[in-house]
Amino acid sequence: MTNAEVTQVLDQVADLLEFQGANAFRVRAYRNAARAVQGLSEPLARIAADENRKLTDIPGIGADLSAKLRDLLATGKLPLLEELRALYPAGALDMLRIPGLGPKKAAALYRELKIASLDQLRTACLAEQVRALKGFGAKTEAAILAGMEFAATVQPNRLYWAVADDFARQIREHFAPCQEIRQLEIAGSYRRGKETVGDLDILIDAADPTPVMDRFAEFPGLDAVLGRGDTKMSIRLATSLQIDLRIVPAESYGAALQYFTGSKEHNIVVRARAKDRGLRINEYGVFRVTDPDAKGPTAGKIVAGKTEAEVYAALGLPLFPPELREGRREFEWADSGKLPRLIELSDLRADLHMHTTESDGRSSLAEMVAAAQARGLAYIAITDHSKRVSMANGLDADRLKRQWDQIDRLNDQLKGFRVLKGVEVDILEGGPLDLDDSTLALADWVVASVHYGQNQPREQITRRIVDALSHPAVCAIAHPTGRLINIRKSYEVDLDAVYATAVRYRKFLELNASPKRLDLDDLACAAAKEHGVPIVISTDAHSTAGLDAMRFGVLQARRAGLTKDDVVNTSDWPAVLRRLGRAGG
Repeated sequence: MTNAEVTQVLDQVADLLEFQGANAFRVRAYRNAARAVQGLSEPLARIAADENRKLTDIPGIGADLSAKLRDLLATGKLPLLEELRALYPAGALDMLRIPGLGPKKAAALYRELKIASLDQLRTACLAEQVRALKGFGAKTEAAILAGMEFAATVQPNRLYWAVADDFARQIREHFAPCQEIRQLEIAGSYRRGKETVGDLDILIDAADPTPVMDRFAEFPGLDAVLGRGDTKMSIRLATSLQIDLRIVPAESYGAALQYFTGSKEHNIVVRARAKDRGLRINEYGVFRVTDPDAKGPTAGKIVAGKTEAEVYAALGLPLFPPELREGRREFEWADSGKLPRLIELSDLRADLHMHTTESDGRSSLAEMVAAAQARGLAYIAITDHSKRVSMANGLDADRLKRQWDQIDRLNDQLKGFRVLKGVEVDILEGGPLDLDDSTLALADWVVASVHYGQNQPREQITRRIVDALSHPAVCAIAHPTGRLINIRKSYEVDLDAVYATAVRYRKFLELNASPKRLDLDDLACAAAKEHGVPIVISTDAHSTAGLDAMRFGVLQARRAGLTKDDVVNTSDWPAVLRRLGRAGG
């Protein structure tokens, strides 16, 4: 199992224990274990398999949890989770999917109103029965209804791209010993870097299909073989993920990879371009149509198919990066000779949003600095929360200044690396920033964010963000729409007004690289570029392992068509200051 899957199981146990009304310490133990696993820089399964290491050496995991985790890794199941699920109707547990409701409130609805399905919950809200319960009220009732609408749009079987990437890594490792394989790629929405992935499509060019399929049938966590033919095979894992395998001949491999990478919208245009040239394109290759009445997928003379590059070249097109194949502007750029050279992870020189143990991070300042240096960065900003985020142990002005003094002393010792004195300052519900102007003026880097009041009207939230951008100390807006993928929808904000204000005051917008956020999304990043707003890709890391999330942000930026020049932190610090309209550095 991947770390993300283990984390999800532990979080589900904690939710169900809280729903049950279990001891708070027991609930917290599972929450802490989930965070510990999520923050690991290597697979938990690898640690468990190492005879010289113990799971109890991981902070937050005791002997009891260690035994449960070993069972989970071995079987893909946790008996405690199954026992807890069996205690309640499935419909009652569906309430846990509603953003902002939480296990305690869901349990109260189940106990007090006997609500055992989402339909019953909607009826109770519309009948104004929920507001009568202690701790709820009319606003909570309205928020539940809004959350139910969002929950209905969620596709629970789609994985975060980062989780799908863990499976992709396992697939490559699993097939590595198979000497019959000449080429292997994972196509579909995974290859295009979509933020969520429904299934995985493996394309393989092999000398002999049989050993490859036999190896596939031994994939870890396999629950069922759904079908097996001469060149195709599908399996379902215990996690419900479906993986499809196709064995493709070498002469058609490029055509198949192009076809199964998609997207549908991109391929429609590709087929039309082929037709205009008297060609036909499919997963078998590009064919010259010599006889319009000829039937069959390979009728005609094949002119391309071995590689994607030759497939596109046959149509007079460049090799499109997979991330751009969404049927948006890629053909317009190709026709004008302006296909962008997309940003790469190696272009990044800094990470400008991260947390330490001073607020809600799990790694110290020194540990974050060492980890950033190990990743080849030139500078970072430490941006612990301000005091309004009390649940994250946010810093007041005095604590923040003490941290900055520590950073000054650290910078005196560092060579070839710089730590910026930063803060993630909250934009308060009423509009002002959470710290006084004199304190903020001392900072090198200030990111402002909305954590509270996310249900305010569009005009109010927009005004809060626009005013923050006009503040002389603020450099960027963090996670500008507040979304959590499949968990919480974006708050209502007029992004056009935000873009215009950012341009006016020479400020930046963040692409938060956390795989659960990826905020701004690809379309909003593309719109920001059109408006002339620079993007800063940051990890929002809460541990040293969290710094590795940068590649998820880069992938999202590539889907938006962003280049190195569109992203602020590809430059050195003096250049960033110049883009902010500030001198020095």
